[in-house]
Amino acid sequence: MIDWLRPDMQAPAVSLGEQDVPLAIRRHPTARRMTMRLAPDGSEVRITIPRWGRTRDAVEFARSRAAWLAGQLAKIEPPQSPQVGGTLPFRGEELRIDWRADRRRRVSLTEGTLVVGGPQESFPARLERWLRAQARDLIEADMGFYCARAARPEPAIALSRAQRRWGSCSTSGTVRINWRLVMAPDAVRRSVVAHEVAHLVHFDHSPAFHALLGELFEGDLAAANRWLRDHGRSLYRHFG
Repeated sequence: MIDWLRPDMQAPAVSLGEQDVPLAIRRHPTARRMTMRLAPDGSEVRITIPRWGRTRDAVEFARSRAAWLAGQLAKIEPPQSPQVGGTLPFRGEELRIDWRADRRRRVSLTEGTLVVGGPQESFPARLERWLRAQARDLIEADMGFYCARAARPEPAIALSRAQRRWGSCSTSGTVRINWRLVMAPDAVRRSVVAHEVAHLVHFDHSPAFHALLGELFEGDLAAANRWLRDHGRSLYRHFG
């Protein structure tokens, strides 16, 4: 379907205070109604409409909810680097950061504390590299577990730093998982991996896909999705 749009709707956005936030509008073949949410980092407003929906209706809907969107945007904390003596989330727990210049640079985890040394100005980058390495190990283990359940070969895995998606599965079979999920509770990260493994079998969101996902994931999908909805944005305040 092609919408004949006014020029201001060809690259639609909504004004939230002094900021114009772009609208990412997509049609979904199984959508029955319009849904809208703000990207975790506040970079865009995502609107899903039924395949018969009109772009202009989505734009007008977003603009009619500008006050609500502005409130959601105001809740997003600006990115910040880890601080000496501060904390960093890891697998749903807050770890204390213990830095001292005379220690070795390599990060280690000891009794709920991240121990790190070396130059102070570069220790945040070392913490991020440590988290990404932990993320890869955990995600690879998750992928092996769910692929075995689905009787599928393990795909190529890439860590994503996407600002808009927690996971994705390409037509070539490569699965990308947002590395920031290593900061979320294990069940949340695993639910995203299970979701993408289900896409290796059903490249859609059909009833068959949801049935398989329910068989693969051992936890509470609704609770995991609720955590991402309520707390996912907080993962973007670390490291920028």
